[in-house]
Amino acid sequence: MAILQLYNRIIINLRKKAALRMKEIKLEFFLKTSPSVLFSRISNPSGLAEWFADNVKIEGKIFTFYWGDSEQKAEILTMIPNETISFRWLDMGAGYEFRFDIVKDELTSDVALVVTDNVDDADADDTRILWSSQVSKLRQAIGS
Repeated sequence: MAILQLYNRIIINLRKKAALRMKEIKLEFFLKTSPSVLFSRISNPSGLAEWFADNVKIEGKIFTFYWGDSEQKAEILTMIPNETISFRWLDMGAGYEFRFDIVKDELTSDVALVVTDNVDDADADDTRILWSSQVSKLRQAIGS
């Protein structure tokens, strides 16, 4: 519940601010899984509902994410199977995008999920905490 409240606070703060100073944050999380298993968790509604939102629905290129009584829509901007997917929030101003990249080290076979998010500079620390918490749920969902 605290994560939902933190997420809602971040979203409300972002919507209230007229002129935002955007900052790109990039977080790397190593997971014990294959790129194909990881991609299924970041690119389809059932996979995303395991860790990112309470429920997720898709219609065409539009994903609707549900957290409790709130919902947000995001459009897929790019998708390369087993490599990357990026989204743009539809109800927010220009620049509010996030991306998931899967990186596999050829020598060690380590798999990393790289999360890139564009946020207001003042919300960067809270956003890092939120992503870390969500990726912890992802780890549990894939048994990593």
